[in-house]
Amino acid sequence: MSAQLEHANFTVSDPEATAAWMTRVFGWRVRWQGPAIAGGHTVHIGNDTQYVALFTPPEGAKAGASSYHTTGGLNHIGIVVNDLKAAEVVVKAQGFTPKNHADYNPGHRFYFHDHDGIEYELVQYDA
Repeated sequence: MSAQLEHANFTVSDPEATAAWMTRVFGWRVRWQGPAIAGGHTVHIGNDTQYVALFTPPEGAKAGASSYHTTGGLNHIGIVVNDLKAAEVVVKAQGFTPKNHADYNPGHRFYFHDHDGIEYELVQYDA
């Protein structure tokens, strides 16, 4: 048996704003958007085979405790890019601050937090 991650669903303060910067940084597209559970709203953004579902409840999202100290917390999302240096330029242009740059076998990476405090790891693997 083989498995592949199809999507992840997480809560953000503004799904459209998050989808907009993801379009610019990752080159993704909005696949679907509309009503969600309990009167919320969701935007699906990604490619033809994988996506993230960006959810917000009708009353708006609220900040919580550190994910690294919360059972079931989302610690970070890893995204593979083909040009890490170019990705960093676009990340900075969105107003985010890259940090924790590292080279390791077999690639290179850095992290950044978005406006909701969600951490992303961008990685480029060596050929």
